[in-house]
Amino acid sequence: MSVAFNAVEAAAALLAGHAHRTPVLTSHAVDARTRASVFFKCENFQRMGAFKFRGAYNALARLPDEARRRGVVAYSSGNHAQAVALAGRLLGIAATIVMPTDAPRVKLEATRGYGARIVTYDRATQKREDIAAELAAREGLTTIPPFDHPDIIAGQGTAALELLRETGPLDYLLVPCGGGGLLSGSAIAASGCAPGIKVVGVEPAAGDDVTRSFRSGTLQTVDNPDTIADGARTQSAGKYTFPLILSYVHDMLTVTDDELLRTMFFLMERMKFVLEPTGALGAAALLSGKVDVRGKRVGVIISGGNVDLFALAPHLARGRSAYGE
Repeated sequence: MSVAFNAVEAAAALLAGHAHRTPVLTSHAVDARTRASVFFKCENFQRMGAFKFRGAYNALARLPDEARRRGVVAYSSGNHAQAVALAGRLLGIAATIVMPTDAPRVKLEATRGYGARIVTYDRATQKREDIAAELAAREGLTTIPPFDHPDIIAGQGTAALELLRETGPLDYLLVPCGGGGLLSGSAIAASGCAPGIKVVGVEPAAGDDVTRSFRSGTLQTVDNPDTIADGARTQSAGKYTFPLILSYVHDMLTVTDDELLRTMFFLMERMKFVLEPTGALGAAALLSGKVDVRGKRVGVIISGGNVDLFALAPHLARGRSAYGE
């Protein structure tokens, strides 16, 4: 396999003192509702607000000196953009980010604020990979993909590694899935330090390409899925992440946008933290009863908290009555 447990451990050592060791939070309300012991790994409190910092810093810190001097290019709807921009600033590496014109305003502004050069594109008529490849060729930049890279995968896996080393044995680990970087890295971490655990990836129902790929054993795609989980609008898993998911992940599930909104409302109200729709995917599967966790110890990764609150506010009313509030 392209990434092994020792790569996740090495990433954890490299990230020490640079990435936050994010909190693991519990909730009596969640435990009562699920009849389980639930532990939330809150990557919404990570630097730049999401787990993506882990992979980006790990990848950029391992670049040779010549690549560092030339700079990097990345493409992202938001969180990977911010992560590469911040990691580049910390390491003294110039970053160019290709972002869609309709990316959440909060993510565009944050990326620019970290010092990156932003190149925008029209999601409906242009392909971000093509634009990034052209920039890389013309300017000699190193491409840092959002998920499909061994150093990115190993870095993302450190979130699950920290969770499992803090909580001890767990029965389930629920992980949001877009392109599969966090999911495959988390599953590798779990295989190395908690071999009895069942790792479950969770996607938005409108962007279920990895779930269909997992079920069929062949790579499936989806084109511009219409979901509020903007971090999971990836077209497909990658050449690295897909084989790792098939090897290490035990199941895949999907949740609807309404289930995501209901979960966000519940967690914001009960646990008093802000999370983004993609970050709530694992929690939505849990709180919607997609997995029977009664009597179990369950880990849930909250992958990020970079949400445009003004854009989200009109949607949250759809979630108010879901849990009898």
